Amino acid sequence: MQTTSNLLMIKPVRFDFNAETAVNNSFQQASADQQVSEKAAAEFDRFVSVLSNAGVQVTVVEDTPEPHTPDSVFPNNWISFHTDGTIFLYPMFAVNRRLERKPHVLSAIAEKFRVENTIDLSAYEQQQLFLEGTGSMVLDRENKIAYACLSPRTDIQVLNDWCNKAGFRPVAFTSVDSKGDPIYHTNVMMCIADRFAVICLDSIPNETEKGSVIATLQDTKKEVIEISFDQMNHFAGNMLQVQNTSGDRFLVMSSQAYNSLTAEQIKRIEHYNPILHSDITTIETNGGGSARCMMAEVFLSEK
Repeated sequence: MQTTSNLLMIKPVRFDFNAETAVNNSFQQASADQQVSEKAAAEFDRFVSVLSNAGVQVTVVEDTPEPHTPDSVFPNNWISFHTDGTIFLYPMFAVNRRLERKPHVLSAIAEKFRVENTIDLSAYEQQQLFLEGTGSMVLDRENKIAYACLSPRTDIQVLNDWCNKAGFRPVAFTSVDSKGDPIYHTNVMMCIADRFAVICLDSIPNETEKGSVIATLQDTKKEVIEISFDQMNHFAGNMLQVQNTSGDRFLVMSSQAYNSLTAEQIKRIEHYNPILHSDITTIETNGGGSARCMMAEVFLSEK
């Protein structure tokens, strides 16, 4: 099953620009706005409303003021949930992001869903090796493939370990931005849906690796919808396909991402499913992540 109707989202309490992550996240820009935290919370609430109004079930857990976790609004990096009842916890690059693994979040999930097994990979942090969840990996869950662009946040050793434990096949490659710098997370340059993929192929400089990615997408019968560097910079790769309780599917993205798409790209996406989008500009600018990063898919069985 590629899509779920259950999402975990963390409501930010002290959202702010995170200097610890900015060292290798070129999408982040510090804002002089003194109301960043308040605006981010309002953007979060509107985004949840867009999803809920479409019939998507969202489990909202409010962050705690202490310890201060400025990026808590992006839970997909530190935790993932799977159909066999397994939870994975991931090794995080930024020290202050490791604090996001808060017990009250895990308790909220355990109250609503059946958790059979927890696999904690965070010990890799001691070796300075990282794999930041479904930011580092874009999962084709139906075909058991984990696409991953290697970076300081996505280590091949940890990727292979995760794939062995989860039963996935890794497709690893290098992806760079228009300046030639490594892209920090795979989910800013590609999105996998049930029958299509949105991807910035220009960001994969190695032709052999690019060919391998294209071949794998074609072998799994995904229509490839290409986006440009400029569209990627507007978070057009940071999308997630979800479904509602009736089984209707949607592609979720930010309004910035939506507005960067051409009419033809929108038509191709809407051939498969409608688009949902919401304005999360404050979160995108200061956090360097977008809509997909804010949604942790829950594939666990409900109690």
